[in-house]
Amino acid sequence: MQLIFASNNNNKLEEVRRYLPQHAILSMKDINCLDDIDETGTTFEENAHIKAQYIYSRFGFSCFADDSGLVVDALNGEPGIRSARYAGEHNNVEANVNKLLANLHGIENRKAHFVTVICLLLNGKEYFFRGEIHGTILTERKGTEGFGYDPIFLPDGYTKTFAEMSIDDKNSVSHRALAIEKMITKLNELIFVEE
Repeated sequence: MQLIFASNNNNKLEEVRRYLPQHAILSMKDINCLDDIDETGTTFEENAHIKAQYIYSRFGFSCFADDSGLVVDALNGEPGIRSARYAGEHNNVEANVNKLLANLHGIENRKAHFVTVICLLLNGKEYFFRGEIHGTILTERKGTEGFGYDPIFLPDGYTKTFAEMSIDDKNSVSHRALAIEKMITKLNELIFVEE
């Protein structure tokens, strides 16, 4: 099955393709869509829907989109849906991490969780899948793998940050992995029904 992943984020694309080797996963660039889709929603679900609907309505392809973010308890859910633009509209990862660490300076409660919501538009029907992983925000970066807030996020029950894990280890426990696993289950159900 061919699916468009409504993203041009190469890190996300690599993660997703590892989970779905039996499907042809194309990026927006692969279909010559270089548009910057405005994420105007107020929830992860709304933003995932906006991106998937944009591709589906303009190109007619079955597709899926995700919206992901880091939710920090002591910051009333920040950065949340603005995780990629926390320090401004330029999607500067270092600035985002620096701002988060500064905002948490001196705060004992460093509990947080990553969220991924996937919106799948398949044959005109819409499905949502949510994955979450809970953990703690460290006071300094550890590790060089991964991307985004991975160097400061220590998942519960682990001794390594996402940035200290191999991509396979991270993919086995991440929020995106959990959401994708739910989507795979649904895809397998739908394919079985069609057969």
